[in-house]
Amino acid sequence: MCDRDRMTNTNTTQELAERIERLVQEHISETQVAAQAAVERAFAPTGGAKRHSTRQQRSSHPKRRRGPQELEAIGERLYEAVCAKPGETMAVLAPMVGGTARELNRPMMRMKRAGRVRVVGTRSSARYFPMASGVQAAE
Repeated sequence: MCDRDRMTNTNTTQELAERIERLVQEHISETQVAAQAAVERAFAPTGGAKRHSTRQQRSSHPKRRRGPQELEAIGERLYEAVCAKPGETMAVLAPMVGGTARELNRPMMRMKRAGRVRVVGTRSSARYFPMASGVQAAE
């Protein structure tokens, strides 16, 4: 190689190294700006990343008290669902009634105490059966 080729090659290598260094510095700067913005959003008092408890994430609407008439109406729909599908779990019955298993807990407990429903099993494996009218539940 002649001296001229070595000079061009050296200049090209130096230029390439400088370009790479500039690109790396730009990337680092952009990453720092993005990270700083993310941290500011996360710790901002409003409009930032919000943390919710598990209960808040599961609930699609704010908590409110249901009146006795509403509980009774839900209970009747739930009883009809139990009669239509005896031996099913709450996970199967809840969509038929239009609620979640958690929302239907209180109406189901009322029906159980009234002797309208018999429960076999516990917790998520509990299965619900309608009782003959006038028969009291043995607890």
